[in-house]
Amino acid sequence: MALTADHMDRFEASMPRLEAIAYRMLGSASDAEDAVQDTFLRWQAADIDRIEVPEAWLTKVLTNLCLNQLTSARARRETYVGQWLPEPLLAGDPMLGPADTAEQRESVSYAVLALMERLTPNERAVYVLREAFDYPHRRIAEILDITEAAGQQIFHRAKKHLADGKARTEIDEAAARRIVEEFLDAATSGRTEPLVRLLTQDAVAIGDGGGKVPARTKAFEGALAVATFMRGLFKPSKAKRALVGGSPEVYSTTANGAPAVVVVLDGRVIGVMCPEVTAGGIAAFRNQANPDKLERATRRWAATDHGEPLFHAF
Repeated sequence: MALTADHMDRFEASMPRLEAIAYRMLGSASDAEDAVQDTFLRWQAADIDRIEVPEAWLTKVLTNLCLNQLTSARARRETYVGQWLPEPLLAGDPMLGPADTAEQRESVSYAVLALMERLTPNERAVYVLREAFDYPHRRIAEILDITEAAGQQIFHRAKKHLADGKARTEIDEAAARRIVEEFLDAATSGRTEPLVRLLTQDAVAIGDGGGKVPARTKAFEGALAVATFMRGLFKPSKAKRALVGGSPEVYSTTANGAPAVVVVLDGRVIGVMCPEVTAGGIAAFRNQANPDKLERATRRWAATDHGEPLFHAF
């Protein structure tokens, strides 16, 4: 049926929430956009005047589309080249969604998005709807066609899985940013010892190149191994400049609500490093370098004022 202006207005008013739900569900901005577009097509084909609560209808359709994508994504990731990491979103991206509460901020943090890969599709859906958007368990049960009691059990199971994988207590953003900038100073010093002191003993470094750019297929584990890798990563060399096509600029900024390092070459984001900073030090580096997962970050970067780079790499 043809959409009226009112029908379009209703959908457009729901789009920011739908995109934010889909991104948390899928860990991919491009997949989230596809899910929202598919939701619109179903909205366009529906008898809208008979839909009593449009927001509930749209959320149910979107969630089920995301569940289908998550199921197929598991099969695709078995053939993914190297480590798989979520697509990072830079500061101010509307797809980050609400950030009023600690739970909302945590649900979109890069560390938690990575951890959510261990959840089943239903666990991920319940966790996102409850923790990030404060949907009551009754509504979640209606969306997923399960009982309210089952939804509560799934939520508690998801919370436990995520808690088992979390690092130590996090610290406030200002302190985290100072530690990240200390790390950059240490990484460019050419010395390993200052880096080791900033890391937890069980620190890890994971990179996602998607088979498009070089990235180690296994994580670096332990403070010394991570520090040695990071020192080498920032060590200048002609080979690195030739590989990336120049000397990229390095910025300290924010991604997914936390301090991050963004590497830019000729206006194009070629890497986003998301440190997981805790009271005990940096517990993890998750480095996104797959160009397919940095297109939105590049567009966002071009549209914002980001100041001067800290230094030029390589």
